[in-house]
Parts: sequence; structure tokens; C-alpha cells
Amino acid sequence: MAMVGLFWIAEGDVYVGAKPSGLAPGVRLTPEGVVALGDRQSGLWPWDDVRTLTVVDVPVKSLRRQAGALLEMALTVGGLGSDEAPTMTVSIETVDKDAELTAYAAAAWYSQEEYDLSLAVLSHLTAGEATLRATLAAMAQWGRAQEDGSPRAAEREGLLREWIEVSRLP
Repeated sequence: MAMVGLFWIAEGDVYVGAKPSGLAPGVRLTPEGVVALGDRQSGLWPWDDVRTLTVVDVPVKSLRRQAGALLEMALTVGGLGSDEAPTMTVSIETVDKDAELTAYAAAAWYSQEEYDLSLAVLSHLTAGEATLRATLAAMAQWGRAQEDGSPRAAEREGLLREWIEVSRLP
């Protein structure tokens, strides 16, 4: 399992945010569509119906956010804060109806570059079936081959760029 941008890739499975366990909320990207997982959300949105897919409420790295995260961690360790991981909102715009799903963030914060590149990958997934299949296949293939956990920031950004470009290749 590894985190690359906003994605958690476990073997061949691709999730937005952390891979959920038990009844925790999560979002899985499959060749068929966007799948809501968890106790309080369920459903499948086929790719043919999905017009846009974005993620908001993402903890993006900034000096202010780092200070807030450190304070939150100090309060949590001291027993005064919340022990829940931060959540993100996955917004799906479809032909008929929009939906908002919840997923846990896989990191305390993301760099602005990783966030922007992740949104570009999500945009490619809604650009058509060939683009979708090529991008998801590249992500899943990387996940099946990955053995060492999450790569460092520069490699994660490189992978996101590669996944954006994979669909542009002839």
C-alpha cells in the first residue's frame, strides 16, 4: 500500500484518500465508476454519468496549517483534542444529480503541487473511456509493483505527472 497525492493505492485498488477499513467512509475508483464505501454512504456512479470529480477540504500544506496541525496533535496527545483523522470531500457532478462523499485524508497535509496534480489526474478520469482506462491501469500497475510503502515527495509528484501523461500517449 502506498500514498501518491490524494490517492491510496493498495495492490491494484485505487482510493481517493485513505483506504477505508470497517465501516469508515471512503471512495474507490474502479473501471466501472466511483464507488462510495462506508457505513453512512454507498453507491456507484458509472464513469459515463460522471462529468467532474473533485476533492475539496483537503489539508494543503501551509505554514498556518502546519502550526494548526502541531497544536491539534499537542491537544490530542494531551487528551484535549479529537483523535479522528482529517476528512476530505469528494464531489461528483453527474448528468442527473451531484453527490458529496467523505474520505479520510491519507496524510496530515499535502503539498500544493501534489494537490494540484491529483486534481489533474481526477480530471483525466472524466475525459473519456480511453483516458480513464489508461490512467487507472497505470495507477493499478504501479500499485501492484510497489513494495516499499509511499515514495518521497519528488517521486510522488513524478508519478502523478506520469499518470496525467499516460493518457496522452498514442
